[in-house]
Amino acid sequence: MYHKSTSYKAFTIFNYTFMILISLLCLIPLVHILAVSFSGKAAASANLVKLWPVDFTLDAYVKTIANENFIRSIWVTLQRTVLGTFISMAVVILAAYPLSKESSSFKRRNIYTWYFVFTMLFSGGLVPFYILVRNLDMLNTLWVLIIPGAVSVWNMILLLNFFRGIPKEMEEAALIDGAGHFRTLISVYLPISMPALATLSLFALVGHWNSWFDGLLFMTDHTNYPLATYLQTVIVQQDFSKVSVRPEDLENISQRTVKAAQIFIGMAPILLVYPFLQRFFVKGIVLGAVKE
Repeated sequence: MYHKSTSYKAFTIFNYTFMILISLLCLIPLVHILAVSFSGKAAASANLVKLWPVDFTLDAYVKTIANENFIRSIWVTLQRTVLGTFISMAVVILAAYPLSKESSSFKRRNIYTWYFVFTMLFSGGLVPFYILVRNLDMLNTLWVLIIPGAVSVWNMILLLNFFRGIPKEMEEAALIDGAGHFRTLISVYLPISMPALATLSLFALVGHWNSWFDGLLFMTDHTNYPLATYLQTVIVQQDFSKVSVRPEDLENISQRTVKAAQIFIGMAPILLVYPFLQRFFVKGIVLGAVKE
């Protein structure tokens, strides 16, 4: 029989208690935002809402959904997230596969690898970057939110190291059967790498969904703002002139309830997607972390 010591039981109790407290610290702000979004103007303005709606109403969501610029920003973000995640993962996979080979199979592999790593340490600066984007006529286009950040070197290194952990015998068997490198990548490497691919896809997805600075920098037309930039403009800068929020629309509802509704709608898709990738995320987060 296996008997747990007193110290082990005490540690288990402390560990569970600590994790429950951390979970509550993460959940309570979300519950508070949700409660505020469903509360009436007087209660929200007086800061009387805690974890339960006061004077329950859906006015904030009605006004939010009726805002054309808010809906347009969601559409821009959806396009950016889907296309950006797909393109980023495609580029990362195609870069990680050849760089995962040994130097005997891929000459000058280390030179190419360090070329990518160099871009993580040094950049040309924000001003030259903006000038380049402007000269390429990418301002106020969807592609300016996707192309510049398509190559995530960090994700590439993680996937590269995971590919190097796949037994070489599997690749050799595929090559003996007549498969080329693309066939081997698609039929052997990718199916085995699902936990890593799901984790990196989640990183890319969340990064695109939450990115606001590039929209503020490269979108001179506020109708092209992605959702995160829209929310930053309304909630942080409180500049309603650029996002068509009329002062008369806020007469019967509190600005706090409108902001809370927009914040909750903005984070809801990520909350819905994460549970489906969570089973891959726990395993994939450490993959490739112990290899060079």
